[in-house]
Amino acid sequence: MAAIDGLPPLRDVITRHGLDAKKALGQNFLLDLNLTQKIARTAGPLDGVTVIEVGPGPGGLTRAILSLGAKKVIAIERDGRCLPALAEIADFYPGRLEVIEGDALKTSFEDLVTAGPVKIIANLPYNVGTQLLVNWLLPKAWPPFYQSMTLMFQREVGLRIVADADDDHYGRLGVLCGWRTNARMAFDVPPQAFSPPPKVTSSVVHLEPIENPIPCLAEDLEKVTMAAFGQRRKMLRQSVKSIGGEALLARAEIDPKRRAETLSVEEFCRLANCL
Repeated sequence: MAAIDGLPPLRDVITRHGLDAKKALGQNFLLDLNLTQKIARTAGPLDGVTVIEVGPGPGGLTRAILSLGAKKVIAIERDGRCLPALAEIADFYPGRLEVIEGDALKTSFEDLVTAGPVKIIANLPYNVGTQLLVNWLLPKAWPPFYQSMTLMFQREVGLRIVADADDDHYGRLGVLCGWRTNARMAFDVPPQAFSPPPKVTSSVVHLEPIENPIPCLAEDLEKVTMAAFGQRRKMLRQSVKSIGGEALLARAEIDPKRRAETLSVEEFCRLANCL
């Protein structure tokens, strides 16, 4: 494995700082620095860009982002054990790495950066990844503060993010991502690339905001998708009963005998606007 900078190999860093990955924090550390560079490159050119990273751990992806020329990385890390390893990276890249110890779910990301461009690149902790994505998808102000998101999830979640109508993986997440972003699967990452190896394959997903998505209130779209996919095998007249049932479907001109997974993003937006 070729070195990407003058810092020690990640295995040495993890051993020296006693950084065993904690299951409770959803941690799986990426050790292959060539792979972390591939993830960072998926985000496109980084010159002059401020990158927000969640869950950097010992800093493998952080190092790749900085080595590819990012102006600055703002890293949110909940695990205080990782801070000394990240401090070594900050010393190696003076003035370019800011580490914030805290909970990403309680972080106001819009307030972290005063001037763009901003990209989000992260190997997200498994236990909070989906919720973070939804939070980034549903801010009241749109277009959002970021230019793109390049994120790693369990492959199952990645398939849900990029799914279209009539796909077995299509659900609430596919509708929300399809409404406000263009999302694509970039590549898969095998379990053996991590320490410890997870039981599943992971996938890197790249999402770019749509500047002018279909006009619709996010809270109404959430309400409609939660109802419709809450009983996804039932006809819509039954699954959306709690939010208006057949009367709502009639206003949206949608056949009540259809099922949730057959509706396009545009049709879900129509339903939301008829609430």
